[in-house]
Amino acid sequence: MNPHRTFATARRVLLQLRHDPRTVALMLVVPCVLLALLSWVYDSSPHTFDSVGASLLGIFPLITMFLVTSIATLRERTSGTLERLLAMPLGKGDLLAGYAIAFGAVAVVQAFLATGLAVFALGLDVTGSPWLLLVVALADAFLGTALGLFVSAFAASEFQAVQFMPAVILPQVLLCGLLVPRDRMHPALEALSNVLPMSYAVDGMKEVLQHTGVTGDFIRDLAIVAACALLALALGAATLRRRTA
Repeated sequence: MNPHRTFATARRVLLQLRHDPRTVALMLVVPCVLLALLSWVYDSSPHTFDSVGASLLGIFPLITMFLVTSIATLRERTSGTLERLLAMPLGKGDLLAGYAIAFGAVAVVQAFLATGLAVFALGLDVTGSPWLLLVVALADAFLGTALGLFVSAFAASEFQAVQFMPAVILPQVLLCGLLVPRDRMHPALEALSNVLPMSYAVDGMKEVLQHTGVTGDFIRDLAIVAACALLALALGAATLRRRTA
């Protein structure tokens, strides 16, 4: 990997995003709007909003970054941009790291906006520090970016990339403990949830919600989310190849 090429790739992606206001709105505005809507839904039950809102604060960045990254990367493939880039002295690691840095920068802004809105405007009551919520939200957004880069290799069109969302993301939403505590699920479903990264994203948010300081479980959850993101990036690099010889 070459740092100059990596950051040049990141700069190119950010410049493209600057000229795509709809994508920027999807990443930055939509999570905030959904959190605000959720707070109004649970206006008569603030305790429920505290519990559900903290979990969704980790899920929303993951979902939006997965969707945007997978489509944006596939667009590079179908337009021939990726083919031309790989013909240049640009390593796979440079390319994926550049994408990860670019979308990671957007994820930082997204996490700041969503966390700030939830805590200071919508009254999300957390026992721990709001900064810890921000850390988990950033890790979740990075995981969504990495998963999006990985699954884009298996889609032939943008429509197929969108189809990966119910296949990859929705099962994790159902089994992450948001709807039913994981320890109350059927043993087979609980075992499956234990290997899904979103489960640990939700658990990390719940640790901040319930504890004043950094706990061992919080560090474990954060480490698992980060490790899954790095694994997805490594798999993405392994599946990244030119379509022509």
